[in-house]
Amino acid sequence: MRPQHVVRAGAVGAVGAVGAVVTANAAVAFAARGGIRSVEDAPHMPVAIVLGAQVHDGRPMAFLRGRLDTTAALFHAGKADRVLASGNGNGKSGDEITAMTEYLVEQGVPRSKILGDPLGLRTFDTCERAVQVFGYTRALVVTQAFHVPRTVALARKVGLDAIGIESECDCSALGYVKNAGREWFLARPRAVVDLIG
Repeated sequence: MRPQHVVRAGAVGAVGAVGAVVTANAAVAFAARGGIRSVEDAPHMPVAIVLGAQVHDGRPMAFLRGRLDTTAALFHAGKADRVLASGNGNGKSGDEITAMTEYLVEQGVPRSKILGDPLGLRTFDTCERAVQVFGYTRALVVTQAFHVPRTVALARKVGLDAIGIESECDCSALGYVKNAGREWFLARPRAVVDLIG
């Protein structure tokens, strides 16, 4: 193959990849339209689902702390009757569910109001299990801003009427950008498979 053909093929491939990413992000945004609110504007729902993230020495790290703080605020504002902590109960960084539960209790959420799902290994799993295992059809879902549209879109796909609540993150700018980039370039394109499946 001639060098100019290689360059042309590479350019076509790059344009195609960019097009796929843009299309995936647009599809996720469309599927989540109208489903994102602030804590103050959140409607009352039977449950607030907080999505797990990395822990260290049994304590939530920055992304997860932000989600849990927002979830506790929702509970104390009377926006949710219960909390469903969903994540990996046996992850590489530790038991996310135990860490989430203990942190929420420290924030004044009664232990009796916290449910745990240790098999919420992916966002899709969390949403699907909220419906099929825990019996919820309406929920607030709590995660960082870059993750909320995909979460709401997937929730709706499995029959969960979800409102996404954006949480803060006391994390480094680099960490936030890295996770947002992974969301836009990898997770959302993969989510399209779940959305059309």
